[in-house]
Formats: sequence, structure tokens, C-alpha cells
Amino acid sequence: MMQSTISTFPPYLSLAIWLPILFGVLVLAVGRDKNAGFVRWLSLAGALVSFVVTIPLITNFDNAAHGMQFYEATPWIGAFNIFYRLGVDGLSLWFIPLTAFINIIVIVAAWEVIQERVSQYMGSFLLLSGLMIGVFASLDGLLFYFFFEATLIPMFIIIGVFGGPNRVYAAFKFFLYTFFGSLLTLVAIIYLYNVSGTFDIQKWHVQPLGMKEQILIFIAFFMAFAVKVPMWPVHTWLPDAHVEAPTGGSVVLAAIMLKLGAYGFLRFSLPITPDASHYMAPFVIVLSLIAVIYIGLVALVQKDMKKLVAYSSIAHMGFVTLGFFIFNDMGVQGGIMQSISHGFVSGAMFLCIGVLYDRVHSREIADYGGVVNTMPKFAAFAVLFSMANAGLPATSGFIGEFMVILGAVQFNFWTGLLAATALILGAAYSLWMVKRVVFGPIGNQHVAELVDLNKREFAILAVLAIATLYMGLYPAPIAETLQTSVTDLLQHVSVSKLPQLPQ
Repeated sequence: MMQSTISTFPPYLSLAIWLPILFGVLVLAVGRDKNAGFVRWLSLAGALVSFVVTIPLITNFDNAAHGMQFYEATPWIGAFNIFYRLGVDGLSLWFIPLTAFINIIVIVAAWEVIQERVSQYMGSFLLLSGLMIGVFASLDGLLFYFFFEATLIPMFIIIGVFGGPNRVYAAFKFFLYTFFGSLLTLVAIIYLYNVSGTFDIQKWHVQPLGMKEQILIFIAFFMAFAVKVPMWPVHTWLPDAHVEAPTGGSVVLAAIMLKLGAYGFLRFSLPITPDASHYMAPFVIVLSLIAVIYIGLVALVQKDMKKLVAYSSIAHMGFVTLGFFIFNDMGVQGGIMQSISHGFVSGAMFLCIGVLYDRVHSREIADYGGVVNTMPKFAAFAVLFSMANAGLPATSGFIGEFMVILGAVQFNFWTGLLAATALILGAAYSLWMVKRVVFGPIGNQHVAELVDLNKREFAILAVLAIATLYMGLYPAPIAETLQTSVTDLLQHVSVSKLPQLPQ
């Protein structure tokens, strides 16, 4: 029987999803480079409006409430009990304004850099922003899958059309890895529909499942989310995608798209298959520690700045998955905090690299040296974000990593000790890059001719610096929104879903 329509008004989540998509379509419709100025302003207007409608999600969020807020449910495909069903809780709340915020950053960052096919570039980012918000807001399994897969299309265009010399290879590798990783997820979604009669994710959370079923479903979800995070050893697409992607593509890829996989673990793997999650936790923890330590060592030997930051992203996301699978409050909250912080810090790091690349057209560390002598404002930001990337206290990068390490120590001392080595490695590769690029005497004529940040570049990096420091100094607003939802999730995961045998 069809459920009645339930919705909140105004429908903030629908606005957050469809406004950027609408503006993206309008921007693409305008097209043509002769309208580039109008396209830029229209794109910025769309990004700003899209961000503004996400603010009430934060201001009106009830930290003490259990369950979903801003709930919307409208019949979509009645014959199969499929609903357009949206909602957020503490686990997903902050990813939505973060996505809209990063969209503003990448559009402003490309203001002067992108001179050809401006509408395709700006339109792709607007479409991508709406689709990613759809992932974080979806409470229907099929709707989630639709948004999750649809994000591949604009990112494929961003890398394949606007990327570097090997952009086609990188775009296809990105697409194939993430697409094939998601196919088993579709099988799991169809199976859950067959046993429950609904695509309602919240009902899947309480659907009894046998251990064999749970393990198979866990593996199916794991294939999609592990590739998207990405976890070792299915991470090899990410460095290629980052190196070839334009600056804006790298920013969105690191700041938001990787979080789609991390969020999937929270919304699907843990609550739907709690017994399998506990059973498979040692496996996930080992992969996470490999990412934290081994990939950190790989980052140390990189000669390309983008590759170094790309590998550091894999190491930082290893903290996220580690935090989720040690099943304590400190670890899960730390994993989410790390995800949010990584959105600011990694985005800022790639923007800094983009600033240098726009001037010198090289990402090779050896082609720089002594940048502080000609770009002192830039150098200050680069050092700050590198320190945050290394987990320096008072920056956002410290909060999540420290919480995950504390949670890991509570779980197992040796796990916590191994995770803590990442702080040393993070400091090593971040400071080593800063030393070679920023400090010392002027390395060559190209560096001698560098011009410091213009007002637009300064404003972008200043906003990200404020966000990084504010979250590092005062993380309470985010932590308070997480507390109830994380506690509810851990209580849910602690209860077996195996069918009870008759006494």
C-alpha cells in the first residue's frame, strides 16, 4: 500500500540537491565562450544560493533528537514501493554544507584560470555538487544508488576534458574502478528489497539477516565504499586522477568525493550488517593501518606535489575507516571529524599547488625552492595548511586524528600505537615538501619571477585558513551534533541481527 506523502517545509534538502543541478543546467544551456563572463557570475550565484539553503540545516538541527530530521518522503515508483525519501542526522549533517561550500571555492578558484569551455567546466561542478548532496541526504536505497553512480558522470567530464596530458587514461581508470566496484552494491540493494519489500534504508537497518547473508552483503557494500574512500589496495586510481585532474577537480575529489565511501560505511555497512561488521572489523582495521603507514611512506618519496598530497589523502582516510571499525564513541566521532577536516585541508593543499602550477606550469618539487622570498603571503598559507595536514594542534587536522588514536588505544594499545606513527610520517612528508618548495634560497629564475597571491586567491585561501583554525580551536559545535547519532549507531551495531532460535 502506498505511503502518504510526508515532507518538511521549506524542503531544505531538496533545495540543496536540486538548486545547484538547476543552475548547472542553466549554465550549460547558456554555453559558448563569448558568454564566459555571464556564465561565471551565473555559476557563482548558483553556488552561493545553494550554500545559503544548507545553513538552516545547521541552525535548525536538534542535537538531542534521535532519528532523521528534515525528513521528506514522496512516492516515486509506486509499483515497487520506491520513494523519493530524504533526511539527515548527525552522521550526514555537516557533509551537505561542506559540499556546497567547496563548490563556491572551486568556482571562484577557476575564475581566471579556465578560459575555454567555461560553461562546461562550471556546469559540471554545479551538477556534481547537487548529486553529491543527494548521496548524503538519500534514505531510499535506489535513490542513494542513483546519486552515488551519477556523480561519476560530471567528474569523468572534469578529468577527461579539462585534465592534463594523460587525462583520458586517468578518467577511464577512475570511472571503471568506481563503477565496477559499485555493481555488487546494486545486487545487495536488490536482495535487501526482496527480503524486506522496501527500499527504505531505515527499515533495512532493522531487517533480520543471517550471518552468511550479512557477510555477503557487507562484502558487496565494501567493494563500492572501499574503492571510493579509497582503501589500500584499491587506491591506485586516485593518484592518477589527482595528477591529471584540473585544480578544481582535485579539490572536489579529495574534499568531498572520497567522503561518499566513508559515509557509505556509516549508513549501510555498519547498521545493516552489524554482525558481519564485527566479524570483518579486523580485516578492515589491518587495511586501514596499511593505508596509514605504508601509504605515508609512499608519500615521502613522491617528486610530484599533487601525488604527494594524493597519497597523504589515502593515509588520512585510513584514519577514518580505522575510527569507524573500532566501534567506540571516540573512534567513530574522530573518523567523522577527520572527514570534515580533510575537506578543508586537502582542498586547500590542492589549491596551493594550483596557484604555483598556474604560474610555473610544473608540479615537480625540484622545480621550486625559496618561494617564500617572492610569495610571502602564499608561503604563510602553504605552511599553515601543511601543518594542518601533519596534524598540528590548534588546526582541524589534529582533532580527528587525535580522537581516532585515543579510540584506537581504548580498543587495543598496539593498534593505537601503529596509528600514531602516522603523525610522524605526516609531519615528515608535509615538512619535507615545505622545506624544498617554500624555504631556502631562490631556486631558479622561474621562482625569482613569481608574483604573490592576487586578491581572489588570497580570499579563497583565507576562508579555508579560518575554517581550518576555527575547527581546530573550537570543534564543539560539530562534536555536539555528532554525539546523539554516533551513540545511537553504536548501540544499534552492538545488538545482533541474527534470527533468534526458538528456546
